[in-house]
Amino acid sequence: MDLKDKVPPHNLEAEKATLGAILLDWGSIGDVITYLRSDNFYSQQNQIIFEAMTGLFSKGIRGDMLTLIDDLTKSGNLEKAGGTAYVSTLTDTVPTSSNVDYYAKIVLDNSTRRNLIKISSDIKSESFDETKESRKILEEAEQKIFKLTDVNQANQVFSMKDVVPKTIQLIDYHYKNKDSCSGISTGFTKLDSMTSGFQNSEMIIIGARPSMGKTAMALSMMQHIAVDKKIPCGFFSLEMSAEQIGQRLLSQVARIPGTKLRSGMLKTEDFKKLQDAANVCFDAPLYIVDTPNMKLLDLRAMARRMRVNQKVQIIFIDYIGLITSEHEEAPVYEQQSAISKSLKSLARELEIPVVVLCQVARNAEGDEPNLAQLRGSGSIEQDADMVMFIHGDRKKQNEGEDFNPVMDRKLIVAKQRNGPIGDVELLFLSSYTKFENKSREEN
Repeated sequence: MDLKDKVPPHNLEAEKATLGAILLDWGSIGDVITYLRSDNFYSQQNQIIFEAMTGLFSKGIRGDMLTLIDDLTKSGNLEKAGGTAYVSTLTDTVPTSSNVDYYAKIVLDNSTRRNLIKISSDIKSESFDETKESRKILEEAEQKIFKLTDVNQANQVFSMKDVVPKTIQLIDYHYKNKDSCSGISTGFTKLDSMTSGFQNSEMIIIGARPSMGKTAMALSMMQHIAVDKKIPCGFFSLEMSAEQIGQRLLSQVARIPGTKLRSGMLKTEDFKKLQDAANVCFDAPLYIVDTPNMKLLDLRAMARRMRVNQKVQIIFIDYIGLITSEHEEAPVYEQQSAISKSLKSLARELEIPVVVLCQVARNAEGDEPNLAQLRGSGSIEQDADMVMFIHGDRKKQNEGEDFNPVMDRKLIVAKQRNGPIGDVELLFLSSYTKFENKSREEN
């Protein structure tokens, strides 16, 4: 039999059993509607009936056979729903309401299969449309499929009897592990204390003037996350090659100046440190994409694949100004606004932190940068959950590495939706292009 002649996956018995179980125990609809919608039903009659049920529930009306039939009659949908005869038979197919969740999950599973078939058909049809870019087709297809992966995630309501014991356990855990945080630790003690780590679904901006250490800051965080803690981490390097990133990372871990690695002027003892660093970094779950001028659609698609295939728990992007918009004819501020909103949407979709590096305006040179100086668009400030700026004395830096290889840097937390703002004092080790905690105790 040709696939197009096959009947789409469905289970009418499970659909009727779901509706019948709700009528037997109206309270069960509160759980079912957290994950089931009327369009999950295959039968149009059952779609209309479930829609009427959810309407009664939203009005605070306790439904039963009579109120349901009355509501369908008033809306003019009784005949479309199969008439009184069909509605009256719903409770005949199920002896008890205790298995309503089991029946509803069968309905949902078949709906997911039908959606996959539809997505596949759409992909096939759009692939023949030569007026549509293949990247756009891939982006839309991946987005649709990714949404289906979480379709079985139901919202839950917890009573305080559930919440209080778990909260006490969490407090006890933090008491016994005083350096732990609820999010992903950056390795910077005061920053982690202020933020409780980088949280899922947040977009975090790290801004600075050129050559103030944005990439070094990201790599210092990634060394702690991926190399030390073995947490899978993705890095989109739109400015530097993967080999350059690898060289910087080895310089940080081995404590060998980057100038030595680039020039090859290594001493005998350096090779042992380099080998040890390479062994540590070799198995680190750090995944680098080094495509310059990457299009936004491609970045989103790659991020989704890294989330599914490499199970990354955080993504860094270096930097937002090098992402190419799909609408290059639009004004720059509109392009930046669209990119910013899309990256925030990506963080929520993947449910991981997305850390984005960003340049600040030229008039911030020498002064402490502020939110108004983020380059590109005011949308970046608005969309970000957290904004940090790197600030330091560029004059001392420019006087040469030998003059002052260890410099004070200030990380200014200028915005944080769910925590305090303030300054974090750090050290910048220019020889290794690495940031560290300032006090010995923090290190």
